[in-house]
Amino acid sequence: MTETTPTAAEKATLIRGVDWLLAYDPDTGTHKVQRGVDMAFRGDRFVDPASLAPSDIGETIDGAGKMILPGFIDIHAHPGFETMLKGLTEEVGSVKLQMSSLYEYLFLFDTTHAGMVAATQVALSELMQSGVTTICDISTPHEGWIDTLGASGMRAIAAPMFREARWYTDNGHEVLYDWDEKAGEARMTAALAEVDAAMAHPSGRLTGMICPAQIDTCSQAMFEASRDAARVRGLKIQTHAAQSVVEFQEIMRRHGETPIGWLNKMDMLGEDMIVGHGIFLDHNDWLGWPNRDDIGLLADSGTTVAHCPTVFVRRGIALQDVGSYVRAGVNVGLGTDTYPHNFIEEMRNGIYAARVSAHDVRASNVEIMVHAATIGGATALGRDDIGRIAPGAKADFFTVDLTDPSMRPVFDPLRSLIYSAGDRPVRDVYVDGIRVVRDGTALAFDMDDAMTRLEAAQKASVAEVHRYDWGGRSAEELMPPAFQS
Repeated sequence: MTETTPTAAEKATLIRGVDWLLAYDPDTGTHKVQRGVDMAFRGDRFVDPASLAPSDIGETIDGAGKMILPGFIDIHAHPGFETMLKGLTEEVGSVKLQMSSLYEYLFLFDTTHAGMVAATQVALSELMQSGVTTICDISTPHEGWIDTLGASGMRAIAAPMFREARWYTDNGHEVLYDWDEKAGEARMTAALAEVDAAMAHPSGRLTGMICPAQIDTCSQAMFEASRDAARVRGLKIQTHAAQSVVEFQEIMRRHGETPIGWLNKMDMLGEDMIVGHGIFLDHNDWLGWPNRDDIGLLADSGTTVAHCPTVFVRRGIALQDVGSYVRAGVNVGLGTDTYPHNFIEEMRNGIYAARVSAHDVRASNVEIMVHAATIGGATALGRDDIGRIAPGAKADFFTVDLTDPSMRPVFDPLRSLIYSAGDRPVRDVYVDGIRVVRDGTALAFDMDDAMTRLEAAQKASVAEVHRYDWGGRSAEELMPPAFQS
């Protein structure tokens, strides 16, 4: 039999002599550090470097001075909107609504489709520059959304939200709900069309998720219809639940169950369900609740919690605590949920929030957070081919410059990355073996242009805040600057 020489497209890329490689260990189901080793990929998959003959290798890259990590997985983000709030909502929370910002501030801001596209381009670029290769984008459907996700180069899950009710307050201390089932059905139909469009995208990197928006804005019938739609398509479901004291009390008032208990009663918990936030379980000491059932329901059912610490820490709220969830057997993934879309800073905040809420430095650490950011996220999405560096897995990874001052001196570079450096030493990011970040800069979008469009959208939205506030207050009144001019 005559052997054929691989074409240039079939040849592997070899990264030789990587100083620090976080590789997957199938025996333990987690990662292990390898030092001074080679790493290789061909096309969109990692391959075993030892299996390559010299004729199989195309490009060779020097791995000296580099740490290589599997691409991070962001399972809960709102890039189409949150980026626009930078400089506005960092110091707000409703003191009469248990410090949440959801009910009085979230719907103060409106934007155009063009503004949402600009916000998404900025957020996706920031995420890639902090090592994220997969994102679950929980947004409202808008023109240009699926095309933007496809153009980014990322692996993306489109999760268009739909709901039957909207919450509002007309006095700052009471939350009311306005229900419209017909409008909810129309929103769900539109959302499913967006999911189907994502799954049909020619890039092959996009898929979808079914996302009834919040546990308190959707009826049991809508949750059951969501479950049916997900099963028909073989997709996961995600909803916001246990994210505020107000919501906990509202679900208890309606159903006599905790939010997690009600999801369980509806048969919504399971390996196909992701609970966005999952903070106010019945053990949370803000609630003073007598039972301790929720965390066991999550663990026993295989439900994932999408942990997004930063947006809540801003309001003095914390999940209590992520280490206890992990030790109880709950699968935990990480999300950004808010700006800045810096995944490494999100991991750091998650560690610190756990330690403060538990009064214990051992409550969380780098191992817990990196696992959540990789294997935990992959498990949530039902994937065994991402979040890991192993032969046969998708070639999603990023490099860290160990010579960057933020990483030196080098003792444990993973700790240095998360506790000290953040995204500063992230250099090159690959998705499916294709570079999407070069030397720290995302390649898909013109960031200066996107920022200009985002700033225009923010300016227009800020000018209209008084129209949406129950008291007719301006942005400057609601969110005064840190110092007066």
